[in-house]
Amino acid sequence: MSTTTGGRTPLPHLTGEHDDFRTRVQEQLAEAVRPHADSWERQGHIGDDGWRALGAHGLLGLAHDGPGFLDSAILLEELGRTGYAGVRAAVGVHAYMATSYLRMFGTEQQRTTLLPAVAQGDRIAALAISEDGAGTDLRHLSTRAEVLGEDGYRVSGQKCYVANGSRAGFYITLVKTRETTGDRGLSGVSLLAIDADAPGVTHTPQPMTGWRSADVCRVDFDGVLVPADRLVGRRDFALMHLMKGLDFERLVAGLLAVGGVGYCLDLLNRFVREHQIKDVPLAAHQAVRHRVAELNSDFELLRTYAYHAAWLHSRGRLDTRTASVLKLRATELAVTAAQACVQYHGARGYLDDAAAARLYRDAMAGTIAAGASELLRDMIFEAH
Repeated sequence: MSTTTGGRTPLPHLTGEHDDFRTRVQEQLAEAVRPHADSWERQGHIGDDGWRALGAHGLLGLAHDGPGFLDSAILLEELGRTGYAGVRAAVGVHAYMATSYLRMFGTEQQRTTLLPAVAQGDRIAALAISEDGAGTDLRHLSTRAEVLGEDGYRVSGQKCYVANGSRAGFYITLVKTRETTGDRGLSGVSLLAIDADAPGVTHTPQPMTGWRSADVCRVDFDGVLVPADRLVGRRDFALMHLMKGLDFERLVAGLLAVGGVGYCLDLLNRFVREHQIKDVPLAAHQAVRHRVAELNSDFELLRTYAYHAAWLHSRGRLDTRTASVLKLRATELAVTAAQACVQYHGARGYLDDAAAARLYRDAMAGTIAAGASELLRDMIFEAH
């Protein structure tokens, strides 16, 4: 069992070796991310040097499954603890969410062609799933891929809210490859790995209130020719891939959010102890102490659950309910903690460049991405 968890409750399933790995990751992120995160927020994306630095540290090619995934869980939490959800979203999509489809369902050629450059930070991955009329509910997908036989596909349509949209080297894109009749959900859809520099691909920034360094864009496909060997998984059967991929995506999003909550509560705990009103610290007031104690308690429980979910995934036993519970509770707690952080900081916490304000802006987006909270509540209810 892990023993050195920064003063927090020891975590199940982790060892002293995991503690050593966490220390290395913290040092690497302190070098590669923290000095540059504010400039990335201002420019709207992670710089090329930042991606390559993360790759050089070996942080973009960690295991997606098996026992090694516990290292990934540590990285994801520590990314959240940098305090910049835009950074964590960009890296999470690149290193895990988008590339998971290649790892799980891609051909050997696709993996050997694309994944080494991803791991090095030389080629950025993006996930193009959502559309204006098909976000949480993907049944009304409008992006079409005309099947051209051995010549591949011709893709036309528009995707929205694509993290890494302007910097991506390729997009894992959900497309309609066969027309269906009746209420058949997502039958007739496929996944394609589409090069970002292919003729007919354009991107337009979609600046967000939060997640400012996530490089969120609208991506348009205008008659884009895609080779046949860029089909990821089975044609017309992407629903099966999405079901597994979305569970993994929610696990990743939940772990990232846990780190974000940890960062927020560290900031809040320091502030209420140090900031004085009428010559006494905020923490001298019982109501303040009790509210912060409730948040700390909820976080300890959530963090333990998160690593249990990661352990289940490492054993091939992650289920939709567990992934949904983690993502729901982590992102909702992030909002609650950020609200308290802004409130106790007062006007200084509401300044545009204040850490507390950034945490609040970022936290709200977490309840939408990878499945809105309302959808997750329905899924959890139906799982009983």
